[in-house]
Amino acid sequence: MLEVRNLSVHFGEETALKDLSFQLARGETLGLVGESGSGKSVTALSLLQLLPYPAARHGAAASIRFDGQELIGAPAKVMQKIRGQRIGYIFQEPMTALNPVQQVGKQIAESLRLHQKRKPRDAMREAARLLERVGIPEPGRRLFSRPHELSGGQRQRVMIALAIANKPDLLIADEATTALDVTVQAQVLALIKDLQAEEEMALLMISHDLALVKAQSERAIVLRRGEVVEAGETATLFASPQHSYTRSLLAALKPGVRPEAPPADAPLVLQATEVGVHYPIYAGLFARSRSVFKAADGVNLSLRRGETLAIVGESGSGKTSLALGLLHLIRPRGEVLFGDQDLARLSSLALQQLRARFQVVFQDPQGSLNPRLSVGQIVGEGLAVHRPDLSASEQDRAVMAALEAVEIDPDWRWRYPHQLSGGQRQRVALARALVLEPEVIVLDEPTSALDVTTQAQIIALLLRLQAERGLAYLFVSHDLRVVVALAHRVVVMKDGQVVEQGAAGDIFTNPKAAYSKALLEAALLTE
Repeated sequence: MLEVRNLSVHFGEETALKDLSFQLARGETLGLVGESGSGKSVTALSLLQLLPYPAARHGAAASIRFDGQELIGAPAKVMQKIRGQRIGYIFQEPMTALNPVQQVGKQIAESLRLHQKRKPRDAMREAARLLERVGIPEPGRRLFSRPHELSGGQRQRVMIALAIANKPDLLIADEATTALDVTVQAQVLALIKDLQAEEEMALLMISHDLALVKAQSERAIVLRRGEVVEAGETATLFASPQHSYTRSLLAALKPGVRPEAPPADAPLVLQATEVGVHYPIYAGLFARSRSVFKAADGVNLSLRRGETLAIVGESGSGKTSLALGLLHLIRPRGEVLFGDQDLARLSSLALQQLRARFQVVFQDPQGSLNPRLSVGQIVGEGLAVHRPDLSASEQDRAVMAALEAVEIDPDWRWRYPHQLSGGQRQRVALARALVLEPEVIVLDEPTSALDVTTQAQIIALLLRLQAERGLAYLFVSHDLRVVVALAHRVVVMKDGQVVEQGAAGDIFTNPKAAYSKALLEAALLTE
C-alpha cells in the first residue's frame, strides 16, 4: 500500500529527516515513536505533501509511492483526490486543525460532499452517525457546536470522525489519542481496529506513548533526531531493545517514587464547599435560557500547602470546568475559600490583586501562548499587571530567574513560541505562572501532549519546584501514570459529580467506586 524510500527532509541547512525507508501493507499497523522533534510529524506531513514547500525540500533520492502512485511532485489535483479520501489524517492538535468558526457537523459533512458527492441532508445524517460512533454524547445536538464549545477530548474525537468519514485505505494517526482519557482511548482504538478489519485499512500510528504502540502495532520504528535508531517487530523490539535510546524511552515509562505527603497540620490554602459550575442552555426564538447544564455540582475538596491534589476522570467529566470555577475564571456556585478569603465576596479589583497568588498552566501551550509575543514578553506580562513598581531591568531579571527555574536558557527570552518544541513551550507556560511567586498552581493536563522522556523531565521539575517553594498543585489529568508520580490525594469525577476521593495510594490500590475501577482497568489496557 505504501512504500517510502530514502526520505530526507531539509529546512534550509537543517536536516529534519534522514534516509527513512519503510513499507506498509494493507491492513497492517506500523508504529512510529520517538521524542518531540524526532521527525515523526515531518514524516506524516511528507506523505500527504503538506510540508511548507519550497522552504522544506526532499533529498534527491527520496520516493513516496502510495498504491503505485509517486506522491513527491504529484500534481495538486492528484493530491486533492488522495487527501481525505484515500489517506485520512488525524492531526495532533484538533483546536488548530478544525475551523474555529464553523460547526463541527458542517466540517464533517463538507468532506462527505466533496469526496462522495452526498446531498447536504444525507451528509449531515452521516456526520451525526460518525460522531455517535466515536463516542460523542448527544451527536444530534453536537453537530451544531463549534470547536471551542467542546472539551479537548471531544475535539479530538471530532477530528477522528473527520479522518475516517470516507473510509480511507490508509489512516495516519498523529498522536490521535493524546487528549483522550483512558476509557475513551480504549473505545477509539477499538473503533480504529474495527475499521481496519472491515476495510483492510493500513494504519500509521505516530505516538510518544510507547505502551500504546506496543499494544496496537505489529511493527515499530524508533526515530531520534530524524534518524532511525531501531526498527522491527514490536514484540521483539520492546522485549529486547538493542539501542540505548530505546531502552531510555522504555525506562521513562516506569513511574517514580510518589513524593511524601505534607504534614497533616500544613495550612489549608484552598477549600471548596458545595461548589458547582452550571452553564445555561439557550433555546427558542429569543434565545432564552430553557435549562442548565451542570458541568460540576456539589463538589467538596481542600488543598494544603505543599500538596498535590489530582482531579481525574473522562473527557467531559467536569475537571477543567471545576478548576476554572475554583479560580473564579468562571463564576461558580457554592463557597471557595483561598486562605481565609471568600472569593465570591471580593470586588473585581480585590480578586485581580489576589490572582498573583494562584496561577494556572493551561492544557494547550500552543494555544495559550501569544504567538506575537516573545518568550520574555509572555513570562513578564503578569509582572506588568501585578508588579508595576518594578523597573524594566528588575522585571527582566525576574523573567530570567523564572526561565532558569524551569531550566530554560534565559537567552531564549528573545525567541517566539513557534521556535520552541512542545516541552519547551510547556516550560515557558510554567515560568509565566512562577514569575509571580504564587501559592497555588492549577495544572490542566500539563503533560498530555509530551513524549515520555519530556513528561518525566516535567514531572521531576514540578516535584523540585514544589519541594523548594512549598507550592500547592491542583492537577487536572486523565493520564493516570502521571497522577501516580505526582499526586498525594485524588478526586475522581464523572458527569460533574465526585464519585470517590482519598489518598492516592488508596485510590490506586483499592478503589471503592465501580467507575474508579473501570478507569484503572482501562489504563492497564495499554500496559
